[in-house]
Amino acid sequence: MIIRTIKKAAYICLYVSMLITAPQLSFAQTTTQTAAVNTSKIWGKVDGIAIEGMVQGPSTENTQLQIACVFEYTEGDIFNSPPALPEAVNGMVHLDKSLNGLITDLRKSGKFAGHSLETLLITPPSGSIAAKKLLLIGLGDRNKFTPGLMQQVATVGMEEALRLGVTEYAFASDLKDAGIDSPTAEVAGYGVTGAINAYRTQVYLKDKKMSNFKPIRKITLLAGPAFFITAGEGITKAIAAFNN
Repeated sequence: MIIRTIKKAAYICLYVSMLITAPQLSFAQTTTQTAAVNTSKIWGKVDGIAIEGMVQGPSTENTQLQIACVFEYTEGDIFNSPPALPEAVNGMVHLDKSLNGLITDLRKSGKFAGHSLETLLITPPSGSIAAKKLLLIGLGDRNKFTPGLMQQVATVGMEEALRLGVTEYAFASDLKDAGIDSPTAEVAGYGVTGAINAYRTQVYLKDKKMSNFKPIRKITLLAGPAFFITAGEGITKAIAAFNN
């Protein structure tokens, strides 16, 4: 009788424990931190450059220079969802459609193959996208992509921004749009690291009277609503590494 009473009490304790903890586990597993479109935050500064995070697409970001990244073309790659993001949240699809399919045409025809670190500068028609200039940077073969490539891409982006004489620019990796399951924080960190390293190289050359450029005041890293917070973690970590 005593043994049965003890077992019954144990079952009750276990059941109560499950009722208490189960909702917490479910909440942790199903809740995703998201940010509204136009949410922005200056995560910090490096060498006088403000590093901003922004929930915005590359077609609607108002900036002197918009950088967007694309892989080598495969049929319907940015539109096939999944693995590509649905059109409603796919910044590259919006960018392509705002330019009347120009990006798809360039890639499909081979005029811009999207080879790793290949670049193409476009002057968009007035009223098509918000940016004054659009720079495409190639990511190469999607099946060979590694997150570390983004540091090189960010380096090229900064070098081109300085060459064009802009004082601020926006950067969109477009990896999620293309259906690449990339580590968001790591990629965002590489975006900062590559840009700042390239900037410091030019500052070094300028000190030796071997370079001349307008100072960059702000870099804006674009992210989707579901990736803003995570991207910010990577950006903050990269900023701290430079400032420590």
